[in-house]
Amino acid sequence: MDASRKPLEARPDRKPLEARPDRMAKLARLPVFLALEGKRALLAGGSAGAAWKAELLSAAGARVDVYAEEVADEMRAMAADAPGGVITIIGRAWTTDDLTGAAVAIGAFEDDDSSAAFAAAARAAGVPVNVIDRPAFCDFSFGAIVNRSPLVIGISTDGAAPVFAQAIRAKLEALLPNGFAAWAAAAAKWRNAVKLSGLSFSGRRKFWQVFTAHAMQNPASAPTQDHFARFIAEVKGLGAAVEAGSVTLVGAGPGDPELLTLRAVRALQSADVILFDDLVSRDVLDFSRREARKLLVGKTGFGPSCKQEDINALMVSLASQGKRVVRLKGGDPLIFGRAGEELDACKAANIAVEIVPGITAAQGAAARLGLSLTDRKHSRRLQYITGHAQNGQLPDDIDWRALADTATTTAIYMPVRTLEALVTRALTEGLDPSTPAAAIARATRPDQQVIAAPVGELPARIAQAALPGPVLVMVGRALESLGTAQAPSRVARA
Repeated sequence: MDASRKPLEARPDRKPLEARPDRMAKLARLPVFLALEGKRALLAGGSAGAAWKAELLSAAGARVDVYAEEVADEMRAMAADAPGGVITIIGRAWTTDDLTGAAVAIGAFEDDDSSAAFAAAARAAGVPVNVIDRPAFCDFSFGAIVNRSPLVIGISTDGAAPVFAQAIRAKLEALLPNGFAAWAAAAAKWRNAVKLSGLSFSGRRKFWQVFTAHAMQNPASAPTQDHFARFIAEVKGLGAAVEAGSVTLVGAGPGDPELLTLRAVRALQSADVILFDDLVSRDVLDFSRREARKLLVGKTGFGPSCKQEDINALMVSLASQGKRVVRLKGGDPLIFGRAGEELDACKAANIAVEIVPGITAAQGAAARLGLSLTDRKHSRRLQYITGHAQNGQLPDDIDWRALADTATTTAIYMPVRTLEALVTRALTEGLDPSTPAAAIARATRPDQQVIAAPVGELPARIAQAALPGPVLVMVGRALESLGTAQAPSRVARA
């Protein structure tokens, strides 16, 4: 017998497996933020385009020397009202000697020969060089900028699509409140005071969590010294608890990482260790801290799995060491996710535990397919049931009358191995074999597959298609519209 088809009590156990962080994908450009305050920048050229670069350099605090025989009005206006460092116009062409002592060199030329000569001279002098609109002669580039200084975001397309970069910048500008600038400035101002506050490492980390949560929720409120004192007092008020670890059960949703809640993202970004299941989309892990340890504690039906008691013990052990543990589960942890056992383990060990609900598979699948599971013309009740009991067999306590009710929509979780037996029994208990049904594999993911068929035909259709897991089955008159739904995924119909 294939090991993947063994009943639950016979399947081999496996140990938690640490998932190594993915290697950084190839970068067209390395984003680097230069500290130019008080340093000298050389700018060769006095055009209007060069004036914009002069403004950026000055805004970053650089002393900008502009070498140009012809100077546009925009450059003169910029020099007269520099945003930061002084802009000095020197009415002649640049020379090699002018590069001495420069932190960066920027050129604005109309031909490749002049650009090449400037770039070669700058590189020979060991000065990073940029020639405006000529990527071949650039050691670095200026991207589109979102300025909430000291919070600064740079966007680059490596010169391929500047208009696209500007569109992304506009989108980020709309997303980031202007008040973030004040909170970022407060963070810089308070950092040393936090170090001197007497808080432990864990306490300081908690301070910045409290700070961040308040800033995210109240970006328009100006940070004051009262905020600082209140955050410090809140952390000190936690006492020994600030050193203690914790467990957060987080619902990862059915697969699409964009269905994560904001609270789930915050939990992932503050975790020290993440224990995740096989059914969790790896794209979801991209939202976690890169430094966090990620342990696969695989739990897949009928395949090699970590024992639940071993997962409980590992979770408690890590939290007891002061770690912030996220137990990441596909869908919602409270719906067929064994959350009760993990909650009991944490409570027995006096470990603080929190639950972050997620979108369960039935909701995600229905949304992707454009279905109302409680359409009042077809359904007055929605029920979730599991396709197998603890021993891996068909549960013997299913309410067959409820399943056969024509006004009920039923979502069946983990159904594949027992679906034929379930449908056979349901038909004998009164379920109409023509009742609309659907099997959804990998709901909400790009490779989602759907088979729509009368329930009496569905088990054979699933066996023929060999759908990849995880699979969800839904049954009920509410699915009648599936034949005309404009779903973004492929739907196979009987």
